[in-house]
Parts: sequence; structure tokens; C-alpha cells
Amino acid sequence: MEPAGVTATSAGRDERDPRRWTALVVLCCASFMVILDSQIVIVGMPAIQSALALDASAAQWILTANLITFGGLLLLGGRSADLLGRRRIFMVGLVGFLVTSLLSGFAWNAEVMIAARAVHGVSSAMMVPSALSILMSTFEEGAERNKAIAAWSAVGGIGATAAMLVGGWLTSNLGWESVFLVNVPVVLVLLLVSPLVLRESRDHGRRRTFDLAGALTSTAALVALVYAISEAPAAGWSSVRTTGLLALVVVLGVVFVGIEARSSAPLVPLRTLRMRSVATGNLLMVVVAMLVFSLSFLSSLYGQQVLGYSAIEYGFLGSIMPVMAVVGAYVGQAVVTRRGFRPAAVPGVVMLGVACAMLIMISVRGDYLGDLFFPFVIFGLGLGIAHTTASIVALTGVAESESGLASGLVHAAFQVGGGFGIAIVSTVAVSFSTGPDQPSALTNGFRAGFVACVAFALVALAFAVALPGRRRAVVPAPDDRVRPAPVAGP
Repeated sequence: MEPAGVTATSAGRDERDPRRWTALVVLCCASFMVILDSQIVIVGMPAIQSALALDASAAQWILTANLITFGGLLLLGGRSADLLGRRRIFMVGLVGFLVTSLLSGFAWNAEVMIAARAVHGVSSAMMVPSALSILMSTFEEGAERNKAIAAWSAVGGIGATAAMLVGGWLTSNLGWESVFLVNVPVVLVLLLVSPLVLRESRDHGRRRTFDLAGALTSTAALVALVYAISEAPAAGWSSVRTTGLLALVVVLGVVFVGIEARSSAPLVPLRTLRMRSVATGNLLMVVVAMLVFSLSFLSSLYGQQVLGYSAIEYGFLGSIMPVMAVVGAYVGQAVVTRRGFRPAAVPGVVMLGVACAMLIMISVRGDYLGDLFFPFVIFGLGLGIAHTTASIVALTGVAESESGLASGLVHAAFQVGGGFGIAIVSTVAVSFSTGPDQPSALTNGFRAGFVACVAFALVALAFAVALPGRRRAVVPAPDDRVRPAPVAGP
């Protein structure tokens, strides 16, 4: 019998086990599939809207329903993995992903589609944090884990680009149903392979009980926050609905902290949130997400609405950015391993800001090479460095028993940040869209949006400077003994 507090993985982990790299491939495939799915639906949305006879307000709920459940349940999904078994929750999420992909592909009306996408978000909220926590428990903190996280980060950019390149072709040649059904064979393979290469692990030292009050308040707060920021551009930031929802988020947040401070088995132990690495890493992740979502959103609209590229053409031309993000991810992990957090994060964030500043100069009669190519190269490289560094920092020093929770926090930060970024820059772009004709008006709005992105980059720079350094310290091991390990420090 394993001693209390030791997970199955930590008890039997063998750093020479070659299966750990096969496991990484499986986990990255799952992450790729989730990101591909979220982006490819956007590409197929016009065809879906037409086929199901949806107006614009109803069609957006296909995206919003998925975003709300995914973002709102990430913390609960991560903690469930810690308590019930990381591989188990990962595979339950895979099954849910399979079923909801089939339902979406064969949806016969709007109600079925929206419900399927909402449940699909629940499945993603189980899969993603459990997958990242399996990665954490498979690779010891240090150089190998940094490389694994770099691979995980790089997959995100590849998935988003693949969606742009493949989504239009699938929709045009195989119908809108194919953007959902393309997931099915991948999920079936993952379901067959996962039990063979992924070790089961969970927190044996904690009672398998859920902090129900904490789960309800945190989920309600995240759902309200995601809904408020996704609807703010349409409803208005000063509207009763938006301000009321944001006030509700604050109230629920205060209640949640009070519950967690008194709970004997909290959903989110407050000591975890007080860790400097967790706090600063997640804050940096929020702003990095604001930047990447905002720049992708604005540049896509500029490329298609002003420069006249089709979705497929723009997807191909824009693929240089995720390619450079893959390069940046591996550069970032190498710098973190050799030099520490700040020497990696600061240059990465500076690159993001420089790219956004260059895009302020876009013109109505611009072209890809003159207006987009070089900013995309610089932004992609900076994104890979900054995203990988933020991920490593946010997961550094976290006990294995709380790896699912930490993974859920990282992804919640990314989802919330992305929503905030798009909501803010879309509001700014609309407010400044003035000019003698539509292309001029749109370009003026996009320029203003990129100015907002520069402001985001300045905030990110402040968080990057505030990141902890690295030193040798003593941290609690998963079995509640102490051992020396490289962790965050001043």
C-alpha cells in the first residue's frame, strides 16, 4: 500500500522510462485536438448558421456556450483530477468529447447544437487540466519538464493554424458537419492508447471529498466573469447587465475566499494562491492571453476586410506566427533552465510589445509583406517565449497533489485573459472606426486596437519584471517530507 500523500506516479516514476515521451505525445495530441476544435468551429460558423437557420445572436451562442462551460469549470476539473485520478478524469473527458462531437456533427436543430457545445466545454474542462497535471507528474521539475511544457505550448499555435488551413477546406468539400466529426477518429485512438502509456495518479493523502460550497461559488464566479466579458462589447461596458455581472463576480470572489479559508478540504488552498510563482505566473498568463487573442483577432479582420484575403489565404500567410511560436517555446524553456524566469520573460514580452507597435502603422493600401509579415515573426517568437515561461513559472514549486488545480488555474487564466483582450480591443476598434470610407474607418479602428495591445504589453512587462528568480530552496515533497528542489525565489 502506498504511503499517504504519495501518488501512484510519484511512487513509481522512473526517469529512464521511455514511455514518458510517448505519454507526452498523447497529451499534446489531446491539447491539439481541443485547440483545433475551438478554432475550426469559428471557420465553419457561416455554414453552420445558414444550415440551421440561425440569426447572428443565436449563432454566437454556439461559441459562447462552449466558452462559458469550459472556462467556468476548469478549476473544478483540475481538482477532480487530483482527487479522483488524473488519467481517469482525462479519459472521462475524452469520452465526453467523443459523444458531444458526434452530437454536434449530427445536430438537427439549433437547440441540440448549443446544448452539445455546452457539454463539450464541460468535457474540455476535464481533459485539459488533467492532461497538464499528468505531464507534471510524469516529468520531474527542471529541464525535462521545461521541455515538455514547451512542447505543450507549441502545440497550441500549431492547432490554431491547422484550424485556419483545414477548416475552410473541410467546410467547402465535406460540409459543416465535418468540422466536428474530424475529432472522432482522433479521440478513438487516444482512448485506446491512453491506458497503455499514461500512469494513473491522484492525491492519496487527501479525503476524496469535494468542497461543494467552494466549487459552486468558484464555478459561478468564473461563469459570470466569462459571460460578462464575452457579452460586454454588445451590451456595453457601462450597461446594467455588464456592471451587475462584474459586481456579482466580486461578491462571489469574496464569498469564495471566505469559504476556502474555513474549509477543512478546500477546493483551492489559499496557500497555493499565495505562492509567488503561482500568483505572478498566472497574472503574466492573463496578459499574454490578452495580447495573443487581441492581435490575432485584429490582424485577421485587417487581413480579410481591408487587404482582401480569403480565410484560407490569410490562414496560410499567418502561419508564420505559430511557426515562430514553436521556435520561441523551445528558446524560452532553454533560457528558463539556464538563466531563470526573468531573463526569459522580459525579452519575450518586449517582442510582443514591439510587434504590436509596428502594427499601429498598418495602412489601407498595405500588403502582407510590408504590414504583417515582420510583426508576425517577432510576435510569434515573443509569444512562444512568454507563454512557455508563464506556464513554467505558474507550475513551479506546486506539490504533485495539487498539480491538477495548478493546471486548471493556468488554463482559466488563459481563457479569461483571452476573453478580456478581445472584449476590450473590439470595443476600442469600434469606437475609433471613423473615416471617409469603410476601409479607412476599419483601419483606423484596428490601429487604435493595436495601441491598446501596446498598453497590454506594458502591463505584461511589469508582471515579467515581478517574476521570481530561481534559487535552491526546500519545498514540501508530495509525501509531506521535505527535499531540496529548484523552485521560485527572490
